[in-house]
Amino acid sequence: MLSAIALTPSAPVLVPELAGAAAAEVGEFRAAALAAAAELPDRWIAIGVGPRDQRFEANTRGTFAGYGVDVPVSLSPDAAAAVSALPLCALFAGWLRGQANPAARAQVRVYRGDHDADMALEFGRTLRAEIDAGDDPVGVLVVADGANTLTPPAPGGYDPDAEPVQAALDDALARGDATALTWLPGGIVGRVAYQVLAGLVGSGPREAKELVRGAPYGVGYFVGVWKPAEGWGYRPAEGKGESAATRELT
Repeated sequence: MLSAIALTPSAPVLVPELAGAAAAEVGEFRAAALAAAAELPDRWIAIGVGPRDQRFEANTRGTFAGYGVDVPVSLSPDAAAAVSALPLCALFAGWLRGQANPAARAQVRVYRGDHDADMALEFGRTLRAEIDAGDDPVGVLVVADGANTLTPPAPGGYDPDAEPVQAALDDALARGDATALTWLPGGIVGRVAYQVLAGLVGSGPREAKELVRGAPYGVGYFVGVWKPAEGWGYRPAEGKGESAATRELT
């Protein structure tokens, strides 16, 4: 049973040990991410984007050493001692779990970043069917960034056309517009994860709550919580559900 969905960026700068002097600058985003994750039950499924399709079970442990500081993370309180090489979305999910709900157990599903929208939607529908087949409450953590081209020093360079796209993405996430997510362009780093989310919730959540949005360091961050509706089959509206937000996203 899907009980709640938390949306966070996959930002190592939110980890204080990695942020250094910047820790205070992103404090609002870190606090919001912890608050969103705290709304999930004790069983999590995290979804994110990586170089290849992977699944990591709750007995997995990793470290942020590749990002400059050996900050250990785990996907459950009783994870195995061996340290695995984890993609950023899994590392951040493990760190967030340890901070927000140390008793929680998380599975991480990583989706390759070049899947098309139809495939991503199908991943989401399949995941929802799997979750709904069980009786225990499950929370989904979406670990995804927006555009990474929002300022001149941004990691992806500067693209002024990305600003309205990011604003439309933030607006869609804030109001639970799952249809708009199906039209995301490739410039959104977490596109596939957001489209898996769209397949997961179908026609949309019954409630969407924004906690914070912004673009520190030129990367679009959104933190929020969605509460799923009971009827979840994805039904695009006539004309593929194109709305004002959808047109901005394309």
